[in-house]
Amino acid sequence: MTEATLAGENVVHLGTGGRSQENQGSGFKPAFVDTETGIVHPSRFADGRPAPLHLLDGLPDGVVLARSASGRAIEVKASIVSGFSRDGRFYTREEAARAMQADADWQMAA
Repeated sequence: MTEATLAGENVVHLGTGGRSQENQGSGFKPAFVDTETGIVHPSRFADGRPAPLHLLDGLPDGVVLARSASGRAIEVKASIVSGFSRDGRFYTREEAARAMQADADWQMAA
């Protein structure tokens, strides 16, 4: 996964609820899961602060495959999947989109 991969995912999920810009108000926080280990990594800036969108910079060295000359993470292991955490659970982008739709359907029915 690279920054270009993340940018492409944002295009694919535009308007679905599977992007940080669309689901923050529903308690979703950008995160990554390592499908090899099951470890969920919240998205963070390089200095460790929580990031409001998906950034590779804050991922641990153990998953980073390449860094730029300035030290920015530019590629991570293929087992890293972007998604979101909410209420202690990891959601893929697709699962977050479905949850957002279910939330909207519930609110309309109420």
